[in-house]
Amino acid sequence: MEEKIYELLEEEYPEIEFHTTKKLWDDGVLDSVTLLGIVSALNMEFDISIPYVEIIEANFNSVTGMARMVERLQGAK
Repeated sequence: MEEKIYELLEEEYPEIEFHTTKKLWDDGVLDSVTLLGIVSALNMEFDISIPYVEIIEANFNSVTGMARMVERLQGAK
């Protein structure tokens, strides 16, 4: 799951170093526009709907956090 998310994000946002940045949210790498774009990309790629309450630091500080969230939301279908 993580590798697929890395591929998706690197294609959409080549200017961001997702592999080397450890705290995307905490370090201010993700601005609001980028965050919304990532939410949209994840929704489309994985056929999920990320609710507003899931847009929190723990879910978007790293690709690992995003992968856990996606897996959880896929299981909730």
